[in-house]
Amino acid sequence: MRARTIAAVLTVATTLGATGAIASSHREAPFITKAPKVDSTDFYMFRSYEADRADFVTLIANYIPFQEAYGGPNFFTMDPEALYEIHIDNDGNAQEDITFQFRFTNTLANANNGLTLTIGTGAQAKTVAVPLFNVGAITTANQAALNVQESYTLKVIRGNRRTGVAKDVTNAVGGSATFRKPTDYIGTKSLGLPPVYEAYAREHIFSVNIPDCATPGRVFVGQRKESFAVNLGPIFDLVNAPAAIITDPTKRGAVANPLASNNITTLALEVPIACLKAGTQDILGGWTSSSVRQARAINPSPTFAKPSRDGGAWQQISRLGMPLVNEVVVGLPDKDRFNASQPKDDAQFATYVTNPTPPCWRRSSAPRRPPSSRARTWWRRSSPASLASTPTAPRRRCSA
Repeated sequence: MRARTIAAVLTVATTLGATGAIASSHREAPFITKAPKVDSTDFYMFRSYEADRADFVTLIANYIPFQEAYGGPNFFTMDPEALYEIHIDNDGNAQEDITFQFRFTNTLANANNGLTLTIGTGAQAKTVAVPLFNVGAITTANQAALNVQESYTLKVIRGNRRTGVAKDVTNAVGGSATFRKPTDYIGTKSLGLPPVYEAYAREHIFSVNIPDCATPGRVFVGQRKESFAVNLGPIFDLVNAPAAIITDPTKRGAVANPLASNNITTLALEVPIACLKAGTQDILGGWTSSSVRQARAINPSPTFAKPSRDGGAWQQISRLGMPLVNEVVVGLPDKDRFNASQPKDDAQFATYVTNPTPPCWRRSSAPRRPPSSRARTWWRRSSPASLASTPTAPRRRCSA
C-alpha cells in the first residue's frame, strides 16, 4: 500500500464531479534541458465546464517552455522523432490503462525543397530557397505562402503504452487520421492581429471519433499563452522573498509574472467520461510523458527531413503529473531518473516526499522544521478517500 500511495502522490488525480488538478514544471532536470522540444511544462485534468459538456473530461499537456514571441526564424515545431503521450489510470494501480499518443510531422513545402523566389533577371536569374517559415500572409484557407506545414496523428492505446492495442483517432468530419496544427503566431503581418490569430487557431479544434467510444471527443494542438504564473528568480534563489509576502493571498500579483509574455504548445483533448472510466470507479489518475529513441546518429549531410537517424527502443525522458515535484522536491541526483520512471515505481522517491528539504532552504539562526503534513496536503487535493493510507512524516530538524 505504501508504494501505491506514494505513486498516487506524484500523479495528478481528479474525482469526477469535483475540481480537477494542475501541475507545472519547466526545465526541471539536467538532461531535459538538452531537449526543450520534449520538455513537458504543465498538465491539467478537469471536468469540462462549458455548457452541455459536463460528461467530458478535459486533458491538457503543455510542452516547450519559455517560448518567446521573437523566437524566429524557426519558431517552435514539435519533435517528429518523439512520442508525446497522455496516460490515464482508471483502476488506481498507478499504471496506464489508456494512453493518447501524439506523433508529429513537419513538412517543408515543395517536396521538402522549400519555397523559392526568383532572384535576379535574365541570365543572372536564380531560383533561391527562402530562409523563413513563410513568404506572405497565412490563413486556414490559403497555405500557399507557408513554408513549413505541421501535422500530427493521434492514437488511443488500451493497456500498456507499448504493447497494448493501438487504434487511430480520426476526424469526425471526413474520417482523416491526420490533423493540421496551426502555425505559431509569427506576427501580425503573417497572421493578423491577436483576435484574427485566435480565430485562425480555433479553426484547428477538431471533433474526433475515438475508437470504442460512442460519443465524439475534441482535440486541439497549437501555440497558446503560457498558463502558469511564478516568479522564477526569487523561487530558485532559495525562495528569496519574505514569508509574509509568499503566504498572503492579497499579495498575489504584487510582482510581475516573468512568464506573462511567454507561450507554450498545448496538446488538448476532451474525452467522454464514459470512455475513461472503469466500472463504477470515479477517480481517474493522469499524467503526461514524452519519449525518444535510445540512439541518435547525427547525419553528416543533414537535410530538413533527415538531420539525424534515430533508432532503438523508446525511452521516456520527460514526465509530469503533480506540480513542481521534480523541480523542488526530488533531489538533483535523481531528477533524470524521476523523468524516466513510471508512477508505479515512485516508492523509490518516497524519502523526498516524507522528508522534504524545501523548508530548510531559507535558513535562519534557528533551525526550521519541515511541516509533516506537506505530502498529505498534495494528496488531499487529489483523493480524500486515500488520505488515511498516507504515512505521517516524523518531524526532523535541518542540518548541514
